[in-house]
Amino acid sequence: MTPAARVQAAIEVLDAVIASVRREGASAERVASEWLRARRFIGSKDRRAIRDLAWNAIRRCGEVPETGRAAMLALTKGDPVLAALFDGSQYGPAPIRTNEPVAAAGLAPAWLEQRLAASGITGDEGASLLGRAPLDLRANRLKTTRDRLAGVLPVLASTTQAPDALRLPGGTPVETWQAFAEGLFEVQDTGSQLTCSALEVVPGEAVVDLCAGAGGKTLALAAALQGEGHLLACDIDRTRLSRLGPRAHRAGAEVETRLLDPGREAVALSDWQERADAVIVDAPCSGTGTWRRGPEARWRLTPQSLSRYARMQAEVLRIGAQLVRSGGRLTYVVCSLLDEEGPDVVTAFLSDNPGWRAAEQQVGAGTPRGAGLRLTPWDDSTDGFFFATLNRL
Repeated sequence: MTPAARVQAAIEVLDAVIASVRREGASAERVASEWLRARRFIGSKDRRAIRDLAWNAIRRCGEVPETGRAAMLALTKGDPVLAALFDGSQYGPAPIRTNEPVAAAGLAPAWLEQRLAASGITGDEGASLLGRAPLDLRANRLKTTRDRLAGVLPVLASTTQAPDALRLPGGTPVETWQAFAEGLFEVQDTGSQLTCSALEVVPGEAVVDLCAGAGGKTLALAAALQGEGHLLACDIDRTRLSRLGPRAHRAGAEVETRLLDPGREAVALSDWQERADAVIVDAPCSGTGTWRRGPEARWRLTPQSLSRYARMQAEVLRIGAQLVRSGGRLTYVVCSLLDEEGPDVVTAFLSDNPGWRAAEQQVGAGTPRGAGLRLTPWDDSTDGFFFATLNRL
């Protein structure tokens, strides 16, 4: 494909993404994959170039653009080379017209930028949310160590703040490696690894991952248990939870899974009431801390959806707390940088539950925020997280 044809293809991908956002449809990643799958004649190098152009345009636009062309035109500001590709050539985009609509640059929709600013996320800190994420691995302590893993990887990796983490460039095809097939590592952001270490799990404990999803944090906790103790992973999403079994088998981890019915979680967990030494609550959230990986997600949020998240977060924290024995602990986690989903939820819980106290946390990274710590791409080179560990008296 010519460079101009790549630009036009990216515009068409953007049109499909924008349409999906407006109808609350599939993610940008899925939309782009389906668009490219329907055009098998496009080579792998062209596919990467098209995707990069489309994602750069998504990162550039704060509000949902009117069209893919308007989004791509936003990228031409200050880039005369890209602007010159709007040349009307065969398969390329039409020439730029005078006063043609151009999408406005921004961090996020205006209302969401205001929420982020109120939570202390502005300037470079905000811009870093839309950068490019590296790819982090977690050495599986059930089978290896970080140093031994680094020695068998086919490329050079660097270390991060997390004790088991190795960092590679984004897009490295790690799941094709023999070390992955052997369960020597999992893909997991350093920030996510640090939130697990905050729970300070030791072998022999009874541990619950209340919102396990596909099990990234579950497997980190299993490695900390070293095959001693009991680990229960729960979720209300059958599809996501079903992915944990094969992952646990590859990792050599022993995990009990339990599918929960929404609204009846406490009943399904009655046998775990006040039994757990440690519980992690990785609560459903807006995902504002993960925009580096899915920047179009910021177009899908609404004030109403944030209010729903806050209610869910308070409820799952309450359910998780009921599972903790006297003297036990709970770590509350959200991959969000909005105070209303993090510090405010924990503050309200502590106010309503005098039998709990916030713990001092030392994980080698993070900035104090409320009763917990905040991780950001700008300060910590991780995805954005808030987490707080609470002790039951």
